[in-house]
Amino acid sequence: MTLRSVAVIGGGISGLVAAYRLRCALGPAATITIIDAARRFGGSLRTVPFADGGVDVGAEAFVGRRPEVVDLLTELGLSDQLVHPAGLRPLVWANGSPHPLPAPTLMGVPSGPDAVAGVVDAATRERIEREPATPLHWDAGADISVGALVANRFGEQVVARSVDPLLGGVYAGTAATIGVRAALPTLAAALDAGAPSLSAAVASAMPKPAPGPVFGGIRDGYGALLDALRERTDAVLHTGTAVTGVRREPAGWVVDPLGVVDAVVLAVPAPRAAALLADVAPAAASAAAEIDLASSALVVLAFPAGTELPSNSGILVATGERLAAKAFTLSSRKWPHLAQRDAVLVRASFGRFGDSGIVDRPDTELIASARADLETVCGVAAEPVQTHVQRWRGGLPQYAPGHLDRVAAIRAGVAGLDGLAVAGAYLDGVGVPACVASGTAAAARLIGPAAARLVGPAAAWPTAVEG
Repeated sequence: MTLRSVAVIGGGISGLVAAYRLRCALGPAATITIIDAARRFGGSLRTVPFADGGVDVGAEAFVGRRPEVVDLLTELGLSDQLVHPAGLRPLVWANGSPHPLPAPTLMGVPSGPDAVAGVVDAATRERIEREPATPLHWDAGADISVGALVANRFGEQVVARSVDPLLGGVYAGTAATIGVRAALPTLAAALDAGAPSLSAAVASAMPKPAPGPVFGGIRDGYGALLDALRERTDAVLHTGTAVTGVRREPAGWVVDPLGVVDAVVLAVPAPRAAALLADVAPAAASAAAEIDLASSALVVLAFPAGTELPSNSGILVATGERLAAKAFTLSSRKWPHLAQRDAVLVRASFGRFGDSGIVDRPDTELIASARADLETVCGVAAEPVQTHVQRWRGGLPQYAPGHLDRVAAIRAGVAGLDGLAVAGAYLDGVGVPACVASGTAAAARLIGPAAARLVGPAAAWPTAVEG
C-alpha cells in the first residue's frame, strides 16, 4: 500500500523519530501529522533556558555505547553537539554517610563482597561470600523482581544501598517493582543457562570492558535534537490536542479529531495506548493497561561561581535514608561544558514508583528539600541564584515482572492490523537510544523493508532492543 498520509500520535522522542524516518522514506508528497495532547513536543525530554544557557530537566545523558543517538546526531548534522562526561565516579549516600558507588556491579548487583565493601555491614559481606555455596533454585523462563532475587541471596542491605539507587535513577522505581528479565536480560540468560549461584550469574552477565566513554550528552541539551527532528519531519503539527479515538474503516484509519489517514503510529505512554487500542486490539490494550507509570520531580539549582562541590559526578541515595531526594547530579562536575558556565549547577531528583504525591508538592517545598538534602550530603549551604522545578507525571513506565510477556502480547495484538504501529519507552527500554530505536522500528513496520534504504545512513533498523 502506498502511504500518502500518516498520523503520529505522540510528539516525544519516539514519535518524532518515527515521523522523521517516515518523511525520509515517503518523500515530500506524503502528509505526516504529529499530534500531542501536551502544549509542547518532546515528551519527557525538555531543555529550558537556565544560567545563561540551556539545561536539560528530563534525561540529560544517554548510553554512548549504543549507536542510535550518536548515529542520529551525525545524520542530522549535529555531531558537533556530542559531549561526554568528565569521567568522575558517583557516590552513594547510605547509612547516613557518603561512600563510593559499589563497583563492579551489574546495575548494583555485585558478584562478590568486595564490590560493596564499606556500604554494607560485615554480616552482609559474609552472606555474599557464602552465597556460592548455597543451592540456587531457578526455573528457566521465570521472572521475579530484582529485589526479591537479590534480597534472598545477598540480603536487604545490598538491595537498599546498591541496587535501589541505580534502578531509581533509570526507572524511578525500586528493585521491588522491576523485573529481572526486562531490566537485566543478561542476568536472566545466565540464570536460565544454569548458573549455580547468583554470584556466578552476575560474573557471567557482567558486560565486557569496551573502549570509549560509557555515556554521552548533547551540548545544548536535548532541545537541539528535538528541534532538528521536528524541522526535518516537515510535518503538520498539533499541540494541545488530545486524540479521543482510533478506528479502522474502509477508507483508512480514522483518528478523532484529525480525520482519515492511511496509517497511524501510536507513540504515547502505555495507559494512553491501552485506551486508544481498546476497540481495535483489545488483547494488546489489556496488556498495555497492566504497565504502571512512575511520577517524579526535578529541581535544578544554580549557585554562585566558586561554590565548592565534591569531585564526583553525583550522589545517589539509598532507600530508607532520612532524605527526600533520591539523587543529585553535580552537573558542573559531571559535564565539562557546564563547568564553563558562570554558575555551579546541581540537579536534585525526587520520586520513586508509588510516591505519586511528590509531584503535588509546591515549588517552595521541593526547593527547600533539595537545598536541605544537598547541605546534608555534601555541605553546600549557599543561596542559589536561580532555580527551576520540573514535574513529570507518569513520566517513566515500570518494567515489572512479566514485562516482556506484556510487550509480546501488545505486539501480537497489533500484528494483524495493517497500517498501525506502536512505539515508546514502555516497549524495549526507557533510555533515549531505545526510544530512538522504537520510533525507527515503528516507521519500518509501516513502510516495509523495501523502503528501508530510503531512510538515510542508519541502515540497520532494529525491531527489538535491550533496555
